[in-house]
Amino acid sequence: MKLAMIGLGKMGGPMTERLRRGGHEVIGYDRNPDVSDVSDLDELVAALDAPRVVWVMVPAGAPTQSTIDDLATRLSPGDVVVDGGNARWSESVERADSLAERQISFVDAGVSGGVWGLENGYCLMVGGQDDAVAAVRPALETLAPPEGLAHVGGAGAGHFTKMVHNAIEYGMMQAFAEGYELMDAAPTPIDIPAALDVWRHGSVVRSWLLDLLVRAVEDDPGLEGVRGWANDSGEGRWAVQEAVDQAVPVPVMTAALFARFTSRQDDSTAMKVIASLRNQFGGHAIKEAGDADADG
Repeated sequence: MKLAMIGLGKMGGPMTERLRRGGHEVIGYDRNPDVSDVSDLDELVAALDAPRVVWVMVPAGAPTQSTIDDLATRLSPGDVVVDGGNARWSESVERADSLAERQISFVDAGVSGGVWGLENGYCLMVGGQDDAVAAVRPALETLAPPEGLAHVGGAGAGHFTKMVHNAIEYGMMQAFAEGYELMDAAPTPIDIPAALDVWRHGSVVRSWLLDLLVRAVEDDPGLEGVRGWANDSGEGRWAVQEAVDQAVPVPVMTAALFARFTSRQDDSTAMKVIASLRNQFGGHAIKEAGDADADG
């Protein structure tokens, strides 16, 4: 199929490449003219055939809202907008309703896979009306690995599912981080790299995150070059807020979120693990040991 991709950064760029490898024609647009196929949104829309499919991969919040608002005035009834960023689910519902007034369909796609997705595929959690999802399904199936695609509900359901996914991820990373720190503090010396590696084989805690932790420790034994400072990208906060609203107890997610805040006050071994894992799976920048305090 033919579609457009807006935002060709560390996620949108590799996703575009995977789509092209899968035989799709992708028109890419980015503020960086060195990677963009077109100069502006007008040229982008003109390059597509109706009904058009435009996939948006820009930062959540104002950049996403501005991009969708600009598209709304340029697209036509029957076109489809896909938001694959980490938007708040309630905002996706509002965007779907607003676009529906112009008879433009909206699909919210939670995307997981990080910098490894180009080769391994992206787990996709998709929300939207059946006909809208069907219109973009060829692209979705190319991006996802086998069994890595689910249409989980109507508008907003994709981003709600991704929010919960990321909050679970927070908890899993925090558990590995605390285990690492506890072994590091043990009164008897422990070969931590060996312990981590053996957990990958037959253990009930084996996982891709554990594989990435082993890789991070191999790259930087003792994590000496990493500052114990970890950001939170929004989904963890939203999940905890949603849990409060729905009276759902989420103590692990809450503790993991608050541990991120703790990392900004003191340089902790556990947060070095969190920072290293975020760099391994998502290409997120790390603060090197000795860096000045970062912004919140």
